[in-house]
Amino acid sequence: MNPWTWLITPDPSPGFTRTKLLKILARTLLFVIAVTALQAVLYAVGLGAYLRTWWGTLLLITVVYIPFFRLMTLDTLVGPPPPRPLKPGQKPTAAQASQARIAKRAEKNRFAGVKKGPPRNMGGRR
Repeated sequence: MNPWTWLITPDPSPGFTRTKLLKILARTLLFVIAVTALQAVLYAVGLGAYLRTWWGTLLLITVVYIPFFRLMTLDTLVGPPPPRPLKPGQKPTAAQASQARIAKRAEKNRFAGVKKGPPRNMGGRR
């Protein structure tokens, strides 16, 4: 696997494993290198006086951080991707079928012992 693919692939294991911490460190170093390179270019162009102010530094960090946001938070803030919807004619996976059975059983058990049963015209809950 090439380094870029390894870097942008989220780690599915829970918690902070050694691999996940190594990826976060590599992303942070990449971010620092990008900020430093952009800062050197801006100093060379003659905008160093603005970068010496707090708002110039804040602007530089923000401009670089916005594109890096998704890469930086890949393993920390983002949960697993949502399940894909079924295409017409496609069988559900075992997990999707299990969820459907659990939902049916919960609805059936909701009216257990009730003589009348669930309402038929409104589709259930109101």
